Amino acid sequence: ANIVTVSRVFMIPIVIILHYSDLPHHNLLAAGLFAIASLTDWLDGYLARKLNQTSDFGAFLDPVADKLLVVMAMVLLAANHPSIWFVLPTAIIIAREVFVSALREWMANSNQRNLVKVGYIGKVKTTVQMIAITILLAVEASTPEAIVWLGYVLIYVSAVFSLWSMLTYLSAALPTLRGK
Repeated sequence: ANIVTVSRVFMIPIVIILHYSDLPHHNLLAAGLFAIASLTDWLDGYLARKLNQTSDFGAFLDPVADKLLVVMAMVLLAANHPSIWFVLPTAIIIAREVFVSALREWMANSNQRNLVKVGYIGKVKTTVQMIAITILLAVEASTPEAIVWLGYVLIYVSAVFSLWSMLTYLSAALPTLRGK
């Protein structure tokens, strides 16, 4: 399972290189590789559970790989869509990723990480986010406008789920943060 997680990290620079390359349909190639990297998030968790291969290293690296993949893709997209209407949800998504990572670290130091483990809303957020990013990375001049707008709408939906999941985790952690 850890090999799958490490492969996700190694796919990140390849997505960037493809995104900026002059290859025909480079955006589709970058989006396809991003989609594969996104699916490895599910695959590594499945393999770890199925093969009983959970490890402290895997528990550390998996969320780091996810955050690196998402933040890298959002930065690429913000560079392509330098409008407040795109940068705002991008900032919300990235801020949530940083905040939740720090919150989980704080809770782990308090031996209460279980209170902020990944929940249903976090999984929905991740799924919507990965679909939105894949769509927007794939955009080319010939992409129908309806597809582009679908990507934008899904980014906003993802930003809403990001805030919702962040508040859910914060609510669960609040007693510990207050020292109770």
